[in-house]
Amino acid sequence: MKPLTEEDWDIEIKPLNNLLDLKLKDVWHYRDLLLLLVKRDFVSFYKQTILGPLWFFIQPLFTTIIFTFVFGNMAGISTDGLPQPLFYMAGITTWNYFAECLNKTSTVFKDNANLFGKVYFPRLIMPLSIVASNLVRFGVQMLLFLLMMLFYLGTDVQFSPNRYILLFPLLVVLMACLGLGLGMIISAMTTKYRDLAFLVTFGVQLLMYATTVIYPLSTALDKYPTYAWIIEYNPMTSIIEAFRYGFLGKGSFSWQSLGYCTTITLSIMVIGLIVFNKVEKTFVDTV
Repeated sequence: MKPLTEEDWDIEIKPLNNLLDLKLKDVWHYRDLLLLLVKRDFVSFYKQTILGPLWFFIQPLFTTIIFTFVFGNMAGISTDGLPQPLFYMAGITTWNYFAECLNKTSTVFKDNANLFGKVYFPRLIMPLSIVASNLVRFGVQMLLFLLMMLFYLGTDVQFSPNRYILLFPLLVVLMACLGLGLGMIISAMTTKYRDLAFLVTFGVQLLMYATTVIYPLSTALDKYPTYAWIIEYNPMTSIIEAFRYGFLGKGSFSWQSLGYCTTITLSIMVIGLIVFNKVEKTFVDTV
């Protein structure tokens, strides 16, 4: 029998010696697994539900109604002259995508410990599949937002989509990278400290109020100048404001704030990849 050589092997597993060696080539080779995981997440989440994918519409729609009643009517918070449902829907749509990416990625090691311990595949596939599957939900909610825009186009309400709407693909990438980067950092920490998973879920809910989901940045700067810097330097604020400005023509958009957001997001993403790469080698021993 002819002895096997290196050319006869389809794959060779080696220890990770370099933190910057992200095995992106292996990720590409396992792209079919990525698509399979995305399909699994979609099917398993809505399996044995009566309304199925309609929950994609119901959740943001009901949240918009509640925000309109509580923050728009009862609290009287400004919406920059935009219709309240349209203003809140823009913030909810973008925030939901970021929050879902962050929440689900932050527990990826804990949730998949059994799978990771039994079979080899690039571990980065799992958080990438989370971002991709949430993109499907984001797409459906964007459709709802666009339908709401079409509804208001038939009224006397004035809003003006403009050329900055072309920044939409960049904004989606920034939201995905920010949620993915923060999620991978937190996921690496939850391998030792399980309580962080509960803290993250609670913290993300609170963080929404430090982002311009229910109010415009201009209102925060005018009424609370002492604390407005927390909101202004929140990367998600720049994304949401740019989103509203492009689609609705209202918002505090500037290239400087978008550049700041991009820099922070890429930095978090790189740190997240490095930390994830380091922890994946030994997390099975601690989970």
